[in-house]
Formats: sequence, structure tokens, C-alpha cells
Amino acid sequence: MFSHVFIGITDFQRAVSFYTPLMEALGIKQRFCDPDRPWAGWQSSPAPRPMFVIAKPFDGNAPSPGNGSMIAFIANTRDQVELSYNAALAHGGTSEGAPGLRPQYHENYYGAYFRDPDGNKLCVACHEPEQGK
Repeated sequence: MFSHVFIGITDFQRAVSFYTPLMEALGIKQRFCDPDRPWAGWQSSPAPRPMFVIAKPFDGNAPSPGNGSMIAFIANTRDQVELSYNAALAHGGTSEGAPGLRPQYHENYYGAYFRDPDGNKLCVACHEPEQGK
């Protein structure tokens, strides 16, 4: 469905320091990182797309998070949701909702919500039943 998702950042090093451990917790591999441009991208597996890309806005203006906008990453397990959430908070993110079940979405929706250092709202969600149940 998507080729890529792109979000604007203000401080490249700060953003890379935030997103690298988050993506590692999700098992998502980095495809490129070019501080001179500055931009970085992570790719899906096994296909190379969709990609998630961070960069300073092309027009040179300051980035701004959208009201009602959110990017949600899929997690394979509930433990991965918790690892990702903890990585985000440990690297400059702020909580918008701790990991937990959200049965209002569906009975197995286990998600966590947070913002990156630029204020972009992110989610990590697992849609599978708890392992071992």
C-alpha cells in the first residue's frame, strides 16, 4: 500500500539517536543514513518497501507534527511493544500511553503510544494474542 512514510525532524543526530534503538527493538533494519543530506531510512523485510524515512523538510522550513497524525509500527509480540516503548522513552521520547491492551480496537490489540523528540506521535502495536495463551 505504501512506498514510504516520511517525517520531518529538526535535529538529525538527536532523531537518529531516537529512531535507531526504536527500530532495533522492532527488528527493522536501517537502509541508509547520510548525515550530510541529512536523512536516514529503515526498510521493511523481506521486501525493500515500505520504508520509513526521517529528514529535515525539503522546503527548509521547520517541521511540525500534524494534529491527528500518527505513525504506527507493527510489533510481532507484546514484549516487542514494551521493548520499543522503553527504547523510545530512554532516548528522548515522551509517553502518550503506556503499553497495554486496548480492547476498544479489538480484543488482542496491545499497543503503546509516544512522541519522538520533535513531537511526532508514534505507536507500536501487536495484534496477536499473548504468546503461550
